[in-house]
Amino acid sequence: MKMYFNQKMGTTQTTEEDYTPITLKDSIEKTRMALNDAYAGFDNAVDVDMIDSYIYEINSLQKRYKHLTDLAALETPAEESQLYKHSPVRALISHVLS
Repeated sequence: MKMYFNQKMGTTQTTEEDYTPITLKDSIEKTRMALNDAYAGFDNAVDVDMIDSYIYEINSLQKRYKHLTDLAALETPAEESQLYKHSPVRALISHVLS
């Protein structure tokens, strides 16, 4: 679903935002990129308050990343359900030897 809206008062320019649901993989990727940005900001921060801010942001993003990767580990790919539980070689050997 796409929505059109205008944030600035007095202008007639519209912007387009795409509100399609993101996948778990996309969410993990965005979190990983945000974590890299937070680490870069932490490395370049000189103010004590900014350093504290980046520490909290990094901790938050790490917990989010762990949660998302745990969710991804629980998902079973659709391809996996179509595969044999045992290896095809084992199936061939048991067929030949029986």
